[in-house]
Amino acid sequence: MSDILDGDLLGRVRDRLADEAGELTPARVAAALRAESGGVLGDSDLLAALRHLQTELSGAGPLESLLADPAVTDVLVTAPDRVWVDRGSGLHLTDVVFPDEAAVRRLAQRLALFAGRRLDDAQMWVDGRLPGHGEFGVRLHAVLSPVAQGGTCLSLRVLRPATQGLEALRDRGAVDEDAYRLLRRIVRARLAFLIVGGTGAGKTTLLAALLGAVDATERIVCVEDAAELVPAHPHVVRLVARAPNVEGVGEVTVRDLVRQALRMRPDRIVIGEVRGAEVVDLLTALNTGHDGGAGTVHANSPDEVPARLEALAALGGLDRVALHSQLVAAVQVILHVHRGADGVRRLAQIGVVERDPVSGVIVAPAWTHAHGPGDGMERLETLLRRREAP
Repeated sequence: MSDILDGDLLGRVRDRLADEAGELTPARVAAALRAESGGVLGDSDLLAALRHLQTELSGAGPLESLLADPAVTDVLVTAPDRVWVDRGSGLHLTDVVFPDEAAVRRLAQRLALFAGRRLDDAQMWVDGRLPGHGEFGVRLHAVLSPVAQGGTCLSLRVLRPATQGLEALRDRGAVDEDAYRLLRRIVRARLAFLIVGGTGAGKTTLLAALLGAVDATERIVCVEDAAELVPAHPHVVRLVARAPNVEGVGEVTVRDLVRQALRMRPDRIVIGEVRGAEVVDLLTALNTGHDGGAGTVHANSPDEVPARLEALAALGGLDRVALHSQLVAAVQVILHVHRGADGVRRLAQIGVVERDPVSGVIVAPAWTHAHGPGDGMERLETLLRRREAP
């Protein structure tokens, strides 16, 4: 490259691109080059700089081959010689190695820029989405040292569409035959349900499968923090939240979108993951005539759901008593998915929400993978028969 294409110019171009929202197209990169160079770049220098920046600003370097693997769900970097991958059976160390910590840091900063974010000593962490690698892209999270004590920590999750149907889950053993029949009845009866489980347990996969079983005449409005739900249903409206840009503006929260969903004539409102104050709006919606709603929640067991929702509702100004009152009226079923030590994801329990004079709300097991029908089965059957068409 010409001497005019020094590191200072390219650094200014990177900063300009980081300050602007939008996809990093060749036209945007070229416009930033012209603006920062004062218009003195010739065609050959402009083309050389454009090629240089496009190479720097695209791809994931040593991690590219891992992200391209269709079986990979997560790629995690904890040190230059510690690159981990999850292919659905837990984390395994790969043979990918970076030259040094500086190389990991440069990659994290490059990916942050590609996601339209800034990552430097003034902004030590970033959360964003990288286009490419399928329709949904890759979710990016990075933390720089010294906040990350061991060096730059990089986490990449490949967002793959959840499209499997209930029959497919049953056929591969993720859902037992008895549970399969119960799930279909729960959907037909328009009982509201929450799917709970740990990270990577298959919550979104089961949710998409259940939505695919919804009657084709119903309108589903899905609200997500990151686009993952693609149910096999003819009438789905998908709303996806947006993070603020580097100037702190333009944010669209899940709670904003839940409120908009209420005005879109939904038959069912679905939240891909309930993780904040939007739980208040969801419960309110389910208590005002929107039957059959659904969502997922991070919780290790059904018993933890009331406490987990209490904490989230507090963010929205709803106290414990009010939360329990809303919950028992709005949600009827809790579905617990679990990934075992063998890496197999399966539906472990179907619980029914009941009022309790001491605890406020409890989740009684109606069916478990280990023992079959439980104490809550009678209550669940009552709810199903009450709502099922004659």
